[in-house]
Amino acid sequence: MEVDIKSQRRKNHAIKSVWWINGLIILGLVAMGVAGWLWLSMLSPWFYDRPESLAPIENRQHNVFVYGTLRFAPVRWLVMGSTGTPEPAVLEGYRREGLDLKADDDAQVEGLRLEVSADELRRLDRYERLGIRYQRDKLKLEDGTSAWVYRRFPEHETSALHQLKWPLAQLRL
Repeated sequence: MEVDIKSQRRKNHAIKSVWWINGLIILGLVAMGVAGWLWLSMLSPWFYDRPESLAPIENRQHNVFVYGTLRFAPVRWLVMGSTGTPEPAVLEGYRREGLDLKADDDAQVEGLRLEVSADELRRLDRYERLGIRYQRDKLKLEDGTSAWVYRRFPEHETSALHQLKWPLAQLRL
């Protein structure tokens, strides 16, 4: 009887160990997947080529108005390599609609104004896929300062498969 209890305990311990090991493996794979996606999206040389038609970025400090995911310090740190110098800001005459801003005289959008370097602006352009998914417009904020604001291209310009820089997007379906 005592031998059966000991062998049952060993068996239960082995089963728990297998579950823990499998859980750690799955957690590691998920973490590697997230890290890989972040690297591909923000740092890799693939999947985004700055369109040649865009004007070069002046080597100076720039103001950028952010109203979406870039309001969050961890996202800014991942994208720009720093959290920037965020200040609360308001953009009047626009309303937020999903990932975009739409002109609306009676509305305003609350966000942050960041002061960024030319290199940080390049990294923001990459994150927003400037020239492919977003355009960058110079707009006046409520306090009178001018800031770059990323706005989506019209849907028909961004939904075409050939616009993507992914290898599979080059296939003719």
